[in-house]
Amino acid sequence: MSYRSSRRDDWGRGGGYGGSGGGGRPSLKGRQPGERLRKPKWDLSRLAPFEKNFYQPTPVVVNRQPYEVEQYRNEKEITLRGKNIPNPIQYFTDYNFPDYVMAEIRRQGYEAPTPIQAQGWPISLQGRDFVGIAQTGSGKTLGYILPAIVHINHQPYLERGDGPIALILAPTRELAQQILTVAQDFGSSSKIRSTCVFGGAPKGPQIRDLERGVEICIATPGRLIDFLEAGKTNLRRCTYLVLDEADRMLDMGFEPQIRKIVEQIRPDRQTLMWSATWPKEVRNLAEDFLKEYIQLNVGSLSLAANHNILQIVDVCQEMEKDTKLRQLLEEIMAEKESKIIVFAETKRKVDDLTRRMRREGWPAMCIHGDKSQQERDWVLSEFRSGRAPILVATDVAARGLGK
Repeated sequence: MSYRSSRRDDWGRGGGYGGSGGGGRPSLKGRQPGERLRKPKWDLSRLAPFEKNFYQPTPVVVNRQPYEVEQYRNEKEITLRGKNIPNPIQYFTDYNFPDYVMAEIRRQGYEAPTPIQAQGWPISLQGRDFVGIAQTGSGKTLGYILPAIVHINHQPYLERGDGPIALILAPTRELAQQILTVAQDFGSSSKIRSTCVFGGAPKGPQIRDLERGVEICIATPGRLIDFLEAGKTNLRRCTYLVLDEADRMLDMGFEPQIRKIVEQIRPDRQTLMWSATWPKEVRNLAEDFLKEYIQLNVGSLSLAANHNILQIVDVCQEMEKDTKLRQLLEEIMAEKESKIIVFAETKRKVDDLTRRMRREGWPAMCIHGDKSQQERDWVLSEFRSGRAPILVATDVAARGLGK
């Protein structure tokens, strides 16, 4: 087996890709997700060994005084549970990050690691399992993408028929596409290929990406189950697993699919789970999938809203909603560069609200699950740019609008 070898530093080495089959498959409607998948009988003594501890702390990090470390953790509201937890990487100068990572960090104007990155990177680079609990916008995506790139650069080349080395499961296609952007930004310089696998879009291009070989696969559970059952990809080479927004995936009913997918991955993999909240259901998932994991919280340990946002709750009758919405639109849109997201429970309600707003002269656009992926991408682009400052949506957009 040939190893990736084009990088000149100790962190990693070049590219190399493989492939699998092609074609499509009927949808999962009317049957249990993953019912045709069989759980492999893993014999760890016969599995090819792989490396997952790449952390070599610098003297700066190792020799930092305990009171300084504690002060940093207290200031950043970092709470930890676990054994032998490494010191955080407080500054980019603290650690010998590879050139290709630092070039992209400088290009994007990062000044210092976010708390979740500072404490999460050394844990992840040690190859350990951990749960990260932090609010959206905390920098968690790069928190798991950077260690994934380092992990991949230390593994053998993909060979023909191999599936991905790193698998990232996400609840929505919008979030999956955001993760893909970060993976491409930081992975391209070391020739790491990424793809996005999600429902509501044609299968052909996604299958072609998998055929060519990708080291990182970012997927929503339903479409990935579909491809695994059809034999379009496999998880035999997967040694780095991320469950992003685990609480959201459970809320959306993905637990059976997640369990079927994880069964297909070797048990000695590295697993990272990320969540905005820490309810009993997420704890149970962590206990089942992770081994001797470290729990990392950033922010209050109690389930609280983001304190950086002013929240005003107005409880009203159904008949009052239209009047109150008009008043809010007039107040908010009177301010410069304002943007408004209106969430509604059903797709029909979203369409009705959008039509009424447009009839009254408000520049509203909408997204929900019945819209094509192309239309949803375009609407989100118009909203982010400010060309369409009012977005009406079902909770498909409740997360995944962070960029």
